[in-house]
Parts: sequence; structure tokens; C-alpha cells
Amino acid sequence: MPVGRAGSGLAGAIQKRTHKRSGMPVGRAGSGLPGAVRKQARTAHERSGMPVGRAGSGLAGAGRRPPRDARPTGIPRSGRSAGIPRSGRSVRDPTGIPRSGPRTSVPRSGPAPRNRRSPRMTRFEVAVIGAGFAGLAAAMALRDAGIDDVVVLERAASVGGTWRDNTYPGVACDVPSHLYGFAKHPHAGWSGVYARGEEIRDYLEHVAEIERVDPWLSTPMLGAEWDAAAGVWRIRTGGAHPGEIEASALVLACGRLTEPQIPEIPGLESFPGPLFHSARWDHDVDLVGARVALVGTGASAVQLAPELARIADVTLFQRSPAWIVPRDARDYTPAERDRFAADPALMQALRDELYAEGEARFASRSGDPDAAAAARAVALAHLETQVDDPALRAALTPDYAFGCKRVLLSDAFYPAIASGGVRLEASALVAVEGSMLTAASGRRYEVDALVLATGFHSTRQPYAELVRGEETTLAEHWSRGMTSFGSTVVSGFPNLFVLDGPNASLGHNSSVLMLEEQAAYVARTLAARDGVLRVDPAAEAAYTAEIDRAAASTPWIAGGCRNWYVDERSGRLTLLWPGTVGAFRERLAAADGSEFLAAGALTTDSPSAHAEIPTSKRGMS
Repeated sequence: MPVGRAGSGLAGAIQKRTHKRSGMPVGRAGSGLPGAVRKQARTAHERSGMPVGRAGSGLAGAGRRPPRDARPTGIPRSGRSAGIPRSGRSVRDPTGIPRSGPRTSVPRSGPAPRNRRSPRMTRFEVAVIGAGFAGLAAAMALRDAGIDDVVVLERAASVGGTWRDNTYPGVACDVPSHLYGFAKHPHAGWSGVYARGEEIRDYLEHVAEIERVDPWLSTPMLGAEWDAAAGVWRIRTGGAHPGEIEASALVLACGRLTEPQIPEIPGLESFPGPLFHSARWDHDVDLVGARVALVGTGASAVQLAPELARIADVTLFQRSPAWIVPRDARDYTPAERDRFAADPALMQALRDELYAEGEARFASRSGDPDAAAAARAVALAHLETQVDDPALRAALTPDYAFGCKRVLLSDAFYPAIASGGVRLEASALVAVEGSMLTAASGRRYEVDALVLATGFHSTRQPYAELVRGEETTLAEHWSRGMTSFGSTVVSGFPNLFVLDGPNASLGHNSSVLMLEEQAAYVARTLAARDGVLRVDPAAEAAYTAEIDRAAASTPWIAGGCRNWYVDERSGRLTLLWPGTVGAFRERLAAADGSEFLAAGALTTDSPSAHAEIPTSKRGMS
């Protein structure tokens, strides 16, 4: 997402405005420009609600969602019976659709985590920041390792992370639903091959409930500083629980796509109509019959454009086209969901199959010549099948290597453009003068509403400025791009763990798999520690060099495009892991403590902390 730094002009203003609507604070207190905020206040609606319903619903009247208990997501809400027991076996309703009546108590082994204690308690063993997939994975892994003294801080009013924040029409996951969930919490009731955004949010809320992870909601981390004398992290909090807490270890599970990227377009602040980022969808705006400009052709825009075309006159500004392959989405039948519920082994077999298919995709995404050529042919055939006009096909054909940018899945995007439902402007938006938008081509469009599907601040994580280690802030340590050991621990920041941070993203498989591996590493490292864990700078440097070598010849670096995986300051690959999930699992399993310095840390003479990604699993052509 965004620009979002203090004083970032309209970017800061829009970010502050949209955070205000969602109940989430901006990175630093007081960032953004108050004057610009007042100017854009016409679309600033105070509320804490989110999501849209099914794809195609909720466009009129801004997609006001139905009451939560009325939504057919298949995940029980508070006051409803539990539909996904921890054993993986379903209760009687195999679809997971909640029944009326009192809440069913879901038993669990072991004591309840102590993060349910009163906010007056200020000393904890571990503080976890964030309650999306990463935060819940960390909390569960810590509890399973016997570490119960954990507090989870969440700046928003509910759990859910990106699936709480992104509620635009058509929002859905592009990873198959039975692979996009926690291994210990399979869900028989997914509505289809790909889950809708609100289904995933409900799934996360349900997992938090049955695992008894009880975050301090509406409680942002305002800052965190390592106190060397006391050997603790001092964490300043705001919102519902203002004050300071101490924690022996700090886990940053803040997500990598949290702050909207607002492009610096001359005159953007002059636009008189509704203006918002896709990740801060304004559900109070009625777009029926409106002339809507949609900026961007990434994953969100490809989902959103066909939905907007149902009710509005849409112009899509495309800076560069994406490689798009068939999605082949479909709903599961009630009989299929019944079979999943009755036979957990069937769900596990499907998950294993989907995992293997994902791992096989790594070759095409990372630059293997034969695999990339085959995948490129599939994408071009998909385009030719769905778009008859040769000129339009040419405008939609990327001029960079397959895999250089995120490969998208859609069966609806090309038809929306080919039918004329979405007007393609095959150049960037370069200027705004009131309601008149000018493209790089020189063409001009008068519109009523402007939607920015322009991505996120990915390489410069907003939380990094808030965290100060032994000598510097995390932002300063990462001034030339994010670095770490094991994509999880950082030199100069004792007892700190970062989930979904440096080189922990994927372009070929489910990111949840990576989070579970990181969470397991955090839990076993903390369970075995004896004192303060300080990362050896040499181990971090060796791991960083290893990443750079593995990435050098991949499309992400050499594919001829600009992507959000690469840090623009250094040209380094800092977001993606340049290997398979299996290679990452092996890499973290090999970490035995030799990545840490010092007395009290895990120590060994083994050189495994400096082992490399297995050659067969690197992103090397």
C-alpha cells in the first residue's frame, strides 16, 4: 500500500482519512496533512464496519453488507454453535452454517492462554503485534510450545488482517481455499475452490474464538524499544488500552500489505468526487450509474473491475498489463462439503494435492525456461480465447517475462474489457484537474468517482519506524532494504521476531504455509532459549547474500518489469522467498541456534545457520 509517511501530502491525507473510517491509526501519530484531510472530508464517513457480500452484491449503496449473522459464510459467529472443531472433525452441520441457539463450548487441551488476563497486567513473556493470519499462527504455536504468557495487540476493532481491511466488491483469495487455512484447522464448509474475502475473515475470527486467542482490540502499538538493562521490550500502546507494557520477546505479525500506496499524481487533491483506495472501500458511496475511474491492473483491480462494470461506466487506467491465467473457479456442491465434513482424510488429501501443485508452479514463476514458456503459452491462449480484437489483445499483452510481476487468476477480467463493460485506457493516469482525468496517452476522461487499486507499501514496512533495537530503528537497519536471518530474526534487535517480513512472501503457493513455518521457528526458539537472543550479524549477512545469489537470475530481478517484490533503493529482492516452501521448511529446521551470538543463547558448533537453500529448490534457471 501507500505513501503514508508523515508529511506525504495527499497520500498521507488519504491514508489518515481511510484509517479513520476503518478505526485504525496511521503509523505515526499526527501523520498526514490536516488541511488536505479537511479538503477530502466529503468521503470521510466514521464507521467501523466492513465487508461486502457475495461477488456482485453490495455495489448499490456502497455495498452495505447484511447483518453479520445473516451472511452465508459458513463460519459460526459469536452466539452460534462451533462448526470447525480442533480435531478437524465437523459437528453435525457439515457445511458449517451456524444454527440458532446458544453457543457450543469447544473443548481444547491444556490451559487457556494467559492473554485473556486483565489489561491492567503489563508484564508478559511475549507480545504479538497483529491478529491476522500471522498473529494467530504465532499465538497458537507459542501456546502449543507451552508459552502461555502471551498478549496479542491488534490496532483494529476485530481480528482478520488484510481480510478485515479489504472489502471491495469481488474480493476473494487466489489461493485454493483448502490450502489457504491453518493445517490444524481444516474447514469443510468453504463455499468453493476459492474463498471470498468475508469467508476468510469469518474463518479467522472463528479460529481465534475456539483457540481462545483473545487480543487486546483497538490497541495499536505506538512504539517499541529494547531496554538492555532490563532485558525487555517496552511497548507503548494507545487506543482502548493506552499505556506501556513489557515483554521479554516481541513478535511483529503486522502483515506486509497493510498501508495503501497512493500514487503521486499532480492535481489528485483537486478531485471533487468520491476518492478512495480499494483497500479502504467506501461503502457509503453509491456507484450505480456513475462514471468510475479505476487506477491499476493488479490483483485487486482484476477482481474489482468486472464487479464495477455490472452497475457503473468504468474506465480502467493500465500502466502495464499483467500475465493472467484461467482461474477455473467454481462453488462446491452441498454433497462435496458433506463428504469433506464426513472424511477429514479427504480434506487432507486435497490439501496435499494443492500443495504439490503449488510447489510445481515455482519453476514457471522463478524462470525455468521450459516451465515459464509453457505457462506463458497458457496465459496467451487464455487472452486469445477471451479477447477477439487484435489491437485490444496487444494492449493487454505484457512485454516482460512471465513471473516478473505477480501472476493473476481471472476468468472475468478479459470478458469485461472485451465486451466494452470496462473501457481500457492502456496508459497511466498522469494528471487530475477537478473531475477531468488525463492519461499518459493524452486522452482525457471526465468521471464521477475515482478508485485507486494501486497496491501497498511493501518494501518499507510502516511498523519499522516504530521499533528501536539496541542502536537503531528497524527502518534505519532496513534503509537499503529488509534483511534478516531465516526471514524472521534481525541483528541488533534482541528477542525480536518478524513474521511475513523479509523474503517470506511467495508467488507460487500459499503464504499461510510460510507463516506456519515461521511461527513454529519462533515457538521452538523461545521455548529453548536461556537468556537474550542476539542475532549474529554475520549470519544475517550470509543469509542475505544467499538470497541475493538465488534471486539474481530470476524474473523478479532480471525480468524487465517493476514489481513490489524488489526494493527500489537497493534493487534487491526483499519480499519474496526465492525457493519452494519445502526449501524454506528445511532452512528453518536447520537453524539450531548458531544464528545467535552470545551467552544465554542457543549455541552449537554446527555451521548449519550458514547453510544455503538447496540448489534444486532455488529460483535459479
